[in-house]
Amino acid sequence: MSRTRILGAAALSVVTLAALATPASAATTVYSETFAAGLGTFTASGSVATGSYGARLRGSAAAITSRTIDLTGYGDATLSYTQATSGLDLGESFTAAYSVDGGAFTTLESARTASGAASFDLPPAVDGRALRLRFSLNASSVLETLTVDNVLVVAEDGDDPDPPGGSLPPVSDVTRPGPYAVTVDQTAGPDDDGWLVYPTNAGQNGVDHPILVWGPGAGSGPADYSDMLRQWASHGFVVYSEVSSSSGAYMVAALDWLEDQNASPSSPLYQDLDTSAVAFGGHSRGSIGTFDVADEPRLTTTIHVAGGSFDGNGPDNLRKPTLYIGGDEDFATANMERDYTNTDVPVWFTVLDGTDHIYATRNGQHIITAWLRWQLAGESFRRTTDFLSPTCTFCALGDVRFKGL
Repeated sequence: MSRTRILGAAALSVVTLAALATPASAATTVYSETFAAGLGTFTASGSVATGSYGARLRGSAAAITSRTIDLTGYGDATLSYTQATSGLDLGESFTAAYSVDGGAFTTLESARTASGAASFDLPPAVDGRALRLRFSLNASSVLETLTVDNVLVVAEDGDDPDPPGGSLPPVSDVTRPGPYAVTVDQTAGPDDDGWLVYPTNAGQNGVDHPILVWGPGAGSGPADYSDMLRQWASHGFVVYSEVSSSSGAYMVAALDWLEDQNASPSSPLYQDLDTSAVAFGGHSRGSIGTFDVADEPRLTTTIHVAGGSFDGNGPDNLRKPTLYIGGDEDFATANMERDYTNTDVPVWFTVLDGTDHIYATRNGQHIITAWLRWQLAGESFRRTTDFLSPTCTFCALGDVRFKGL
């Protein structure tokens, strides 16, 4: 059996944009449409015609809307187009708007008269995301028109090599130990039978440490995950683990206990925890328990390794973004496939090559580190560089799927 080794990669970030500008000289054309051969990837409602002049909208409730434009791996995006209105009266207008990841449309411009080229730098919120465009007309007569042509989206290929800071000290390689020395207390928790693994100098330089509650697989305990718990704590996370059950009530009790530690002057973690940044996760039975309490309102994210729900209903409890890790030699992967299909929250799912049920956590531990740094520590650049770009850090290790991210 081969054991997957995950290679590190330098983290990249997205360049902040201005409100209006022309495309950068090094930009790549991501999308273009002239409408000379029809609507292309746009769909129309109301009265719309196309030709060498572009797309011409007439009268009331006419609109054209693009299909998804994939900006994965791109930042610093700029939209340009030409437009011309004819005959619009007072109170009538056209609108150009964009949508991110299927959300509501945001207006870029809305006016009664226009002629010539327009160019807009799109906000950082669209970087690496699924973009849609919409042009619409509100007029009372079919003699009143909006003509749109030469729609162009350009963006920078790759990101700024200096990543924005998150809440933890930055690292260049998530596959290596983080900057913190680690302390392990093996008699911690509500019943003194759990492991508390945390940065020895917790709170140094004003850092508040995010929380991970980890559930081991059936027949195992925290000791079987010792090196992984230490790895996550070295990156600045406070990790608690105890023998798991299919009920996740112990995870909720552990979080309550950690909040008490944060409030207790006698605790080594006094006022050093970020109780607004919390993950529950686990392997096999630990994943099942995580599904059980995934609707806990204090959660920021959940992590499920080699542990699909038995009835396919586990995802019903999910409320926050989630990470699924399976293996191509793992009997539980079929259940995870079903869970992925049934998942409605944002989710990233990988089936690792050469990985069975036992080794799924070990082979996926660095993916978990990057996910935690993204979801709990605010390192938003990891969305593109580690998870969603065509050359992302973890995309060559197996089959990858995602939705909603």
